[in-house]
Amino acid sequence: MMIRKYKETDLETVVDIWYKSSTLAHPFLKPDFVEKVKKDMHDIYIPNSETWVYEEAGKVVGFIGMIENEIGGLFVLPDQHSKGIGTKLVDLISEIHDELEVEVFKKNKIGRAFYDKYGFKLIKEYFDEASRHSVLRLNFRQ
Repeated sequence: MMIRKYKETDLETVVDIWYKSSTLAHPFLKPDFVEKVKKDMHDIYIPNSETWVYEEAGKVVGFIGMIENEIGGLFVLPDQHSKGIGTKLVDLISEIHDELEVEVFKKNKIGRAFYDKYGFKLIKEYFDEASRHSVLRLNFRQ
């Protein structure tokens, strides 16, 4: 097991992890919205965020992307869920930032359960026009 900084050569793997995990966590999202976000992940989000990857036996199985103290994305391959990978990634960034924020779809049961268990608290809820779904903004303080 190893957590390391993202490299450009990780891009396709990271986008693939996002796609597989996002499809599982967000079955309520429309395919055209998912395809637009996938393109944006590849072209905009990953290249412009501070990202760490989690490697298991030389294979990237999860990642966390940060924009300052905000978790822009935390995704782990579905077959690697419940193994503590997400927790280790958040533990790493919580050593760098005293306070963390994240947005999660209200209907995302997987993400909400993870952030609740970690200790994130709700600060606001709003309706996202692009996805047509409610989003929760959560906060975590050490």
